[in-house]
Amino acid sequence: MIQVTLPDGSQREFPGPVTVGEVAASIGAGLAKAALAGRVTLDDAESRLVDTSFTIDRDAKLAIVTAKDADGLDTIRHSTAHLLAYAVKLLYPSAQVTIGPVIDNGFYYDFSYSRPFTPDDLAAIEAKMAELAKKDEPVTREEWKRDDAVAFFNSIGEKYKAEIISSIPADQNITLYREGDFLDLCRGPHVPSTGKLKVFKLMKVAGAYWRGDSKNEMLQRIYGTAWAKKEDQDQYLHQLEEAEKRDHRRLGRELDLFHFQEEAPGLIFWHPKGWTIWQNVEQYMRGVYRDNGYQEVKAPQILDRSLWEKTGHWDNYRDNMFTTESENRYYALKPMNCPGHVQIFKSNLHSYRDLPLRYGEFGQCHRNEPSGSLHGMMRVRGFTQDDGHIFCTDDQILDECVAFTSLLQSVYRDFGFGEILYKVATRPENRIGSDESWDKAEHALIESLRRSGCEFDITPGEGAFYGPKIEYTLKDAIGRHWQCGTIQVDFSMPGRLGAEYVDQNDQRLVPVMLHRAILGSFERFIGMLIEHYSGAMPPWLAPTQAVVVNISASSADYAKSVADNLKKQGFRVNSDLRGEKITYKIREHSLQKIPYILVVGDKEAQAASVAVRARGGVDLGVMPIDAFASRLATDVSDRRNLDLPAAPK
Repeated sequence: MIQVTLPDGSQREFPGPVTVGEVAASIGAGLAKAALAGRVTLDDAESRLVDTSFTIDRDAKLAIVTAKDADGLDTIRHSTAHLLAYAVKLLYPSAQVTIGPVIDNGFYYDFSYSRPFTPDDLAAIEAKMAELAKKDEPVTREEWKRDDAVAFFNSIGEKYKAEIISSIPADQNITLYREGDFLDLCRGPHVPSTGKLKVFKLMKVAGAYWRGDSKNEMLQRIYGTAWAKKEDQDQYLHQLEEAEKRDHRRLGRELDLFHFQEEAPGLIFWHPKGWTIWQNVEQYMRGVYRDNGYQEVKAPQILDRSLWEKTGHWDNYRDNMFTTESENRYYALKPMNCPGHVQIFKSNLHSYRDLPLRYGEFGQCHRNEPSGSLHGMMRVRGFTQDDGHIFCTDDQILDECVAFTSLLQSVYRDFGFGEILYKVATRPENRIGSDESWDKAEHALIESLRRSGCEFDITPGEGAFYGPKIEYTLKDAIGRHWQCGTIQVDFSMPGRLGAEYVDQNDQRLVPVMLHRAILGSFERFIGMLIEHYSGAMPPWLAPTQAVVVNISASSADYAKSVADNLKKQGFRVNSDLRGEKITYKIREHSLQKIPYILVVGDKEAQAASVAVRARGGVDLGVMPIDAFASRLATDVSDRRNLDLPAAPK
């Protein structure tokens, strides 16, 4: 008898070998119909994802995978990539297929073809995919000898596929998947039949070099998205539409915040309005440092090669560093701030009584990112981090992490982010430090989130080689996730760079170093803010908080005096005294997303008042200047937003 244990602990017995699909059928017809794959554990090994046709020949643990599961959605997307290749081969037989993996929210497949695919081609391919899905053809797994597979794909003109298979050891069998007349190399698993693929859409075509090498042929990459339910896809497509409207690069031009140009790839030219946002963010964070026990420091931009050799960056990260030479010495622009902070720490001998010692820096870093990966403010070559490093003892890690999580939550709330996801990344297989140190550090990170009342996930093996970490991910106004904050435990760098402190027994010990960031890259975070608020920044961050517009020439002097009055109170206020119609001026400033437009005419001048229009065309009526100043001051002090759209449910 074969005993199969299900996730709820119940067990089912079978007289002989049984497939995953047959186990599902024994539970119920509904589950059998919904089953897409299985997650099976044999002999207490790690679980693995398998087809429903997989045969269980001994006692095992099994979870049936359906479209409700993350594994199920990945299986749908993987199978839809194969469906895409199947359709392309039917419509364009001379096209050659290469690779087609799952990616976030979808999949892609790379093709070699004699001409560029057009939007009309994509529509035809998508229609053919729908036709093939309706046929509900079985998707079956086959095992082949490597050389037989190479010969087969060469015989049908698929040189790329043959090349991939040739790189597999000769004594290793390979797996192919067949649907109809289409056969493709894949480890699987896949859905049982094409009829399981009901909701998909092709999105765009892009270029991609074969094997990612610019010396090779440029292929055509067709991107697509696939979902279990149509409403999920509709929501995703709506999110993409919203994201395009909110694109920080477009808003940066429209609102005159910044620009990019070819002479400085991956670097930003900040305009006065954009730099005002930057300065508000920096001054806010400077106050956070000051109020939470951080000492602000500044380390050099350029450091000698010898220091980067000690940290390991010269050997392992040099391709991503900008280097220079002077007087027969090699230097590098810093890609990160931590080595400089260690130098500041070790410049004096510290006692255990000095710990924890918290340094913070708005440190400008440079990384030689590939040009193809640059993306507006989200991926740049020059950036500034709100970088902090805490030097502490092992026993202080927990308290520091609890305090940091609380601080980070407060900062995110002030910037308008109410939802945070938490992950603890634990020890990787290749690591340094003792198991005892790792145990203590991981326990401290996990316990700190528990004490903070946070629900969290654990990602085994995802920590850095030098220590575990917590990752903090924000959810923005349209439901996208952005990983920003982190706190990492480092057992390595302080010792490698000679940092020590004197303990209560007059012994010299190496401190633990906590790397922590709340915003991460200022550039990326401001880009996120622009998209989160769709450019309509809350008053405390807005480059211009209010503009005073006069109705006629007779009220121009009063309009200017109102603006001057508010400026003297520390507000960012402009006046628009042009001889344009008032409706034109209101519309123009509304498009610039200014929080308040103050309209003044002869009546307002006589009453020392202003007619206030809040962003979004909200008429707040006429009020004394002092009353408006008080309102704006409250907006700033409470960091209140006027009109952030609600996130989709």
